[in-house]
Amino acid sequence: MTTHRLTTRSALLFLAIGLAAGLLSGLFGVGGGTVIVPLLTLLAHFDQRRAAGTSLAAIVPTATVGVISYAVNGAVAWIPALILAAAAVIGAQVGTWLLARIPLFALRWAFIAFLGVVVVALFFVIPSREAHVDLTALSIVGLVATGLATGILSGLLGVGGGIIVVPALILGFGASDLVAKGTSLLMMIPTAISGTVGNIRRNNVDLPAAALVGVAACTTTALGAWIASLLDPFVANLLFAVFIVFIAAQMAVRTVRAQRARRASVD
Repeated sequence: MTTHRLTTRSALLFLAIGLAAGLLSGLFGVGGGTVIVPLLTLLAHFDQRRAAGTSLAAIVPTATVGVISYAVNGAVAWIPALILAAAAVIGAQVGTWLLARIPLFALRWAFIAFLGVVVVALFFVIPSREAHVDLTALSIVGLVATGLATGILSGLLGVGGGIIVVPALILGFGASDLVAKGTSLLMMIPTAISGTVGNIRRNNVDLPAAALVGVAACTTTALGAWIASLLDPFVANLLFAVFIVFIAAQMAVRTVRAQRARRASVD
């Protein structure tokens, strides 16, 4: 198991990363990995694999607190979340299998374009706070397909499920923004546990760092969920759209840098 030399400075850094990740996790229904991974690589000098593995381990307690916070207000669709999680676990295996077979740069740009479409759509679909996910034969098929797609993209790109599941539930299934976020967080728990076990076996998890990030995140996740419940649905959509733009821009910058580095190595 790979560990980071824990000092007072690094401990405070991990706690600060966790506080930010927890707030965004509760506010947007994402796992927090979109914040944890880049901050661990940039500020704590983790390599990409160790940052991703540590982030996934920290997401388990963070998402659990988030689910409880949303469940108190009845904003979790339990059965749809389990369907999504089961399909996502299978999809993740497919994604890792496809990783060596699909041009990664083309896939990243396609996903960035997909996020752009989601951002535009969020301005045209304002969810009702009373809306829930109705279980029908068609919606179950749709949930399975969404879970598979989420898992595949997770395995291919390392993106968290929330960035896909939340807009999918709002736009495709008519869920309220709160139900979409609570359900997304519940879906992440079994997926994150499964991934963490595999990462521990591969020595890709820094458990002391994950514990500090996770504990800190738990203290602000409920605050983020509470803020989300106070926001007007349109404002919540607007903030989520801004968050998606940030993620898409971050991914675009990384892709361009990787392409330049690849060309430089060839030359």
